[in-house]
Amino acid sequence: MKYLVLTGIILLCLAGCSTIPFQAAPSMSMEKAEPGMVKEQFSLMLPDRFQIISTIAFEYKGQSISFIGYSDIDTKEKKFIVAGLNPVGIKLFEITGNSDKTELRFAIEDFTKKGNFTEAVAGDIRKIYFDRLPADSSKVYKKKHEIVFVQEEPEGAIMEFVFAGPGNLLVEKRCIVDNKVIWRANYYEYRKENGKLHPAGIILENIKYGYKLIMRLKEIRS
Repeated sequence: MKYLVLTGIILLCLAGCSTIPFQAAPSMSMEKAEPGMVKEQFSLMLPDRFQIISTIAFEYKGQSISFIGYSDIDTKEKKFIVAGLNPVGIKLFEITGNSDKTELRFAIEDFTKKGNFTEAVAGDIRKIYFDRLPADSSKVYKKKHEIVFVQEEPEGAIMEFVFAGPGNLLVEKRCIVDNKVIWRANYYEYRKENGKLHPAGIILENIKYGYKLIMRLKEIRS
């Protein structure tokens, strides 16, 4: 995989990445929005494949680790390559995978010691970027400021997709088991590049395992 030259601006952003606030979508009336049209319009704006560079902060038990993330995502084929680099551009890890298989191509020893690091990273990529559209069989609940699609998953899990704000875009995707949210991904400040939408800010909170990922988009290579 060919790595991109990272600018000094990206490196300087790392120190404060974990505390960068994202602008939440302003509340707008969804009473006249038609759910099917909301889903269809959003689907047309999602990129099938894209390459992005982000600054990423991993927060766990009061500690934060920051690094630069390079991701090559193919949402149609459900394939991905993700690599982490330190502030001077040295590769920390590289992982590739698809919807159900994962391969660790490289990782420094510090990462291989942290439990099942490979599957954790792959799982988070799938949560954030794959399956951002609810199934046609989903139930729909219209609220004053949002539309929620509720999709039943195997083994009793429930997936909810929340659309809101200007453009009626996906602002949250959450997984519920036994009436409790076990993880959620929130999407902020969408940017349009080559006619497609990319969230400039993403926060993945894994309530079950008690950690959080804060991702700030720096560059898009679609």
